[in-house]
Amino acid sequence: MRVFGIDCGTEVTGFGVVESCEGAGLAQLRCVAMGAIRLAKTRPLPERLDQVFRELTAAIERSMPDAVAVEEVFYSVNAKSALKLGQVRGVALLAAARMGIPVAEYAPLKIKSSVVGYGLAQKEQVQFMVARLLGLAELPKPADTADALAIAICHIHTAQTLALQGVAR
Repeated sequence: MRVFGIDCGTEVTGFGVVESCEGAGLAQLRCVAMGAIRLAKTRPLPERLDQVFRELTAAIERSMPDAVAVEEVFYSVNAKSALKLGQVRGVALLAAARMGIPVAEYAPLKIKSSVVGYGLAQKEQVQFMVARLLGLAELPKPADTADALAIAICHIHTAQTLALQGVAR
């Protein structure tokens, strides 16, 4: 299974592609690709959304994933920031939907629990565990990229658990 994870942001949108490989009877995880889309705050929002759409579409086309996984909306104190983040998420969901790729969404607590074992883990802990699980020589940077890889890992773990239970996703 190959999963394209997306960590949406209004300044940086991270993405990462993780593949599960069967080896010696155990499923192993492998990082296929990762990156970050950096958005200039000085550009108008429609232009930034267009950039996210174009770059995510190209990255998804290159990686040919079986699924796309995105973090669910979380509640924010600042309504304006939450609205802008929602617009970036909408563009990410559209990029996957236009290619006919199934999309899964996960709560931040579930993602962190799946990767670190603790739902309130700090960004540095997520980066460390993602590097460890994927056998990376260095921590994935920026943190948005590590988060995107964590989202993809969460989807793979969830799919494996559901498959063991005989539940289709």
